[in-house]
Amino acid sequence: MGPVEFLVLAFPGEQVGTDVVAPLNALRRAGGVRLIDSLLVTKAADGTVSASELTDQEELKAALDPDPDATPETSLMGEEDAAEAGELLEPGSCALLLLVEHVWAAEAVAAFREANGRVAASVRIPPEHVAEARQALVNTER
Repeated sequence: MGPVEFLVLAFPGEQVGTDVVAPLNALRRAGGVRLIDSLLVTKAADGTVSASELTDQEELKAALDPDPDATPETSLMGEEDAAEAGELLEPGSCALLLLVEHVWAAEAVAAFREANGRVAASVRIPPEHVAEARQALVNTER
């Protein structure tokens, strides 16, 4: 199995559109990621937090092709995850909670394990920091 990541993607409004799910579906169909679990968390204008499975949303379900290799799995995310995500949201907004396996990295992980290697550290660097570092290098080369 490749690395697994938990993502909370927040959006204004109380619903996400198919344009948000389509890129995820494309990655899944191409074999880049496997969607292990998902939740749509909504924080209503009155502050009430609710959650539903992504596949329970008819308009979003239509944008996700069925995964022929998927096996029915118990939902790994639940009320506690929804409540924690709800704390991050402003009233009148929503979040898409995704638990994804980075399938693209599974072969590399297998090679690391075969060589008795381990990931000693892993840091996610925001793209804007990389852009700033590149710009700083360009400026110093002038």
